[in-house]
Amino acid sequence: MDPKREHHKILANQLIKNLAKRHMEGFYCETPEEACSLASSLMKQGSSVSWGGTMTMKEIGLDKVIANRSDLIVYDRANANSQEEIDEIYRKTFSADNFIMSTNAISLDGQLVNIDGTGNRVAALIFGPKQVIVIAGMNKVCHDLDSAMVRARNIASPPNALRFDKKTPCTANGSCGDCLSNDCICNQIVITRNSRDENRIKVILVEGEWGY
Repeated sequence: MDPKREHHKILANQLIKNLAKRHMEGFYCETPEEACSLASSLMKQGSSVSWGGTMTMKEIGLDKVIANRSDLIVYDRANANSQEEIDEIYRKTFSADNFIMSTNAISLDGQLVNIDGTGNRVAALIFGPKQVIVIAGMNKVCHDLDSAMVRARNIASPPNALRFDKKTPCTANGSCGDCLSNDCICNQIVITRNSRDENRIKVILVEGEWGY
C-alpha cells in the first residue's frame, strides 16, 4: 500500500461528495490514461470542443487523444494565424458542446478557484459551453477556500506568468505582488461555489501532480 495514494483516495472521495452537493459531478482517476479515457468518453461523437490554456491537459496527453478523434469539431486557438482568428475562436468557444480546463485550486469542500488574465477561460467556465470538463491533479486540492486562494495566487500564477514571459512582481520575486501591471495575469479571480445547471461542470481528479 502507498499511504500517500491512499490518502489522496480518501480526500478525493470526500471532495467528490462535496462537489455533488454543489451540483458538480466528480471523478477520481489513478492514472493519466484513465483520466484521458474518461474525458474522451464524456465528449459525444460529432460534438464540438475547445479549451483554455491548460498545461494539465497537455501533460496527461489529452490533447493527443482529441487530435486522434476525427469525430470531434475542434476549436483550437493554436491553429490561428492572427489575433482576429484567436478572438473568433474565443467567441466560438461559448457555443461549444465541451470546454476543457484545469483549475488553479479546489477546496476540499468543493469550490473551484481560478485566476485569469484575458478572462476567456473563466468566462467559459461560468457561461456558454454545454459541458465543462475540469481536469485537476491532486496537487490542486486545498484544505479550505482560504488556502485555495493562496495556492492560486502564489503557487499557480507565478509559473504561469513566467510561461507567458510576463513582467510582473511574481516573475521577479516568486510570489504575488497584488500588481496592476499591464502584464498582470490575475485580472479575474473567480470562485465557483455552485453550479446552477446540474452536472454541467464535471471535475476529473487525477492522482499525482499535474499542471501549475
